[in-house]
Formats: sequence, structure tokens, C-alpha cells
Amino acid sequence: MATITLGGNTTHTLGELPTTGSNAPEFQLAAKDLHQVSLNDFKGKRVVMNIFPSVDTGVCAASVRHFNKNASNLEDTVVLCISRDLPFAQARFCGAEGLENVVTLSDFKDGSFGKAYGLEIEDGAFAGLHSRVVIVLDEDHKIVYSEQVSEIGQEPNYETALNALN
Repeated sequence: MATITLGGNTTHTLGELPTTGSNAPEFQLAAKDLHQVSLNDFKGKRVVMNIFPSVDTGVCAASVRHFNKNASNLEDTVVLCISRDLPFAQARFCGAEGLENVVTLSDFKDGSFGKAYGLEIEDGAFAGLHSRVVIVLDEDHKIVYSEQVSEIGQEPNYETALNALN
């Protein structure tokens, strides 16, 4: 269990992030058209997972914009923006913002992604949502970088995450 804060108030995740060097757990998430997407769908590509509570908050939206801006410059890399938002809300946000370089995926059905990756918030106002995390995978889907952001209201360290791809 990780201890994080939301507006300075202590809260916890239900587990710990998978360790660097380990294989990323497989997942099934909903795409904007509701079809199921798995990690295996990105076989042979490096993956940046930008995980957050909701696209309808300022910091979460900023992280999607930031990774969208940088994603077009990344070779053989896909950026997945993952939350428990409905796929329709994710699509609406990206459409309104003109964001085309990231893939939004939703864990709305059963929260299994958040549980498997140990990042579901367990208590407090955001209980049941995902904590703010960035996980970077190499082309074999081994974890090369992860960051559990200690304060949900803060942005992740984009530079360090993207440098893990070098």
C-alpha cells in the first residue's frame, strides 16, 4: 500500500506498483468505441502509461495535453491515457482539445487495471479511482520506469518518464 495525499490529506492505494524490471501485468480496457484493448495489442511498441483519476480535473487534463504534445516525437511508442472515466467522456475531451497522439482507455467496467497495478485509491474522497501514476514499458513490455505521484494534485515528472525511453 502506498501513502499519497489529496489536497494534503492522507489517502492510500490498495497496493504497490509493479517493480521496475518486471513484466507489466496484462490488462483489458475499454477504448472510446467500447471495444476491449489489451497490452498485447501494443506488442513490439514501447508504452507510456499516463494514469490518473479523471480527465475532468485540471491536472489530469494537463498531463494528457503534455503527453499528447510529446507523443508525436516518440518512435515506436504509444502513449496510453488511462482512467476510470467513461470512454465517451475521454473521447469528448480529446475531441474538444484536438488531441490525436494519445490513446485513451477506460477501466470503468470493473477497475481490474487499477487493482492489478496496485494503484486504485482505497480511501478518501477519490476512493475507487486511480491514483496519478506514470509507468514506462520497453518494447518487450518490461517496466523501465514508474512514478507514483505523492500528491494527486501535482503533475508527474514528464522529463524523467520520457527520458526512460532513451
